[in-house]
Amino acid sequence: MPAPRIFRTLAAVGVVAVIGSLAACAGPSDSPEAGPSADTTPTYVTDGKLTIATGQPAYEPYVVDDTPENGQGFESAIAYAVAEELGFGADDVVWVRTGFDEAIQPGPKTFDFNLQQFSITPEREETVDFSTPYYSTPQAIITVAGSNGEGATSIADLKDLVVGAQTGTTSFTTAESAIAPTGGVQAFNTNDDAKLALQNGSIDALIVDLPTAFYLTAAELDGGIIVGQLPATDGISDEWGLLLDKDSTLTDSVTEAVNALRDDGSLAEIADQWLGGEAGAPVLE
Repeated sequence: MPAPRIFRTLAAVGVVAVIGSLAACAGPSDSPEAGPSADTTPTYVTDGKLTIATGQPAYEPYVVDDTPENGQGFESAIAYAVAEELGFGADDVVWVRTGFDEAIQPGPKTFDFNLQQFSITPEREETVDFSTPYYSTPQAIITVAGSNGEGATSIADLKDLVVGAQTGTTSFTTAESAIAPTGGVQAFNTNDDAKLALQNGSIDALIVDLPTAFYLTAAELDGGIIVGQLPATDGISDEWGLLLDKDSTLTDSVTEAVNALRDDGSLAEIADQWLGGEAGAPVLE
């Protein structure tokens, strides 16, 4: 015999109450939405595309003709090699531009990863992620014929010169530590600004990474001269990494891609093609 309606109603209420009680006892970790897999799934700025950032402008030998899409230049070639390792074809790569300091600041990013000679430092790692290094370079000092820097052969010869570097870079920090010029290091927003100051005599010497030193003295400065390499300074990294958003879900996979390219010799081949060797740049003491 069917139970009276009131008992059927009370039974239903009891079931609902039990379910409600169990739900109330369950913690956040019991919810599928809160599982760890939701946090580790790689996510991209645009589905199906890999968005890569570089500087505005982007300089040779890192990007040829300020056109990263052409795959020409050291960092453009690195970017497309990493994209291939991640499973993206060249047509699936989207380029965007950012300032150097802008990219390092905390906050949402318009890119999946960014490369414009970012040195890996503990301070920067507080606000962004880095891949393992794709290149390591010393810093160098350059000048032009006829300047006060011509003929310098030691760190002591540089002390009383007017020395410049791009602000916020390892070049600037190295200049402060390795040279410590009497008048301080002159700060410039870009290497283009610093290069112009060197050419017109506003500064006597300019600190840049060694590949840039070779390029500027060979192709962009009248009478350009490489004075020499600066010695490594404790606590200053000269290793460049691909920059990602802090705690990015892509950091591990991008790092694995860089590691694979290092292990199979691709990084060395790309560096040899676009950057050449280090002959002609003695280490200053």
